[in-house]
Amino acid sequence: EKFRTLKNEGNDFVKKGKYEEAVKKYSECMKLNTEECTVYTNRALCYLKLYKYEEAKQDCDHVLQIEDSNIKAFYRRALAYKGLQVRK
Repeated sequence: EKFRTLKNEGNDFVKKGKYEEAVKKYSECMKLNTEECTVYTNRALCYLKLYKYEEAKQDCDHVLQIEDSNIKAFYRRALAYKGLQVRK
């Protein structure tokens, strides 16, 4: 129940464009459940918006270890790699 509440709060922050706050909520979710892929892909999205490409890549890598066909994780990891390339 607490997990769902935190996740919904995180989603609301994303809709408002408050990515730092959303990251905090999703991170709290992860303390309660490390196997829920959605919070990792959601947090990866926030990291991409914040130009934190390495963190986004790590979240996507984590999801793909659990669920190797997660399209969102593949897509967001590709965006993270693209962001990392731009930096170099």
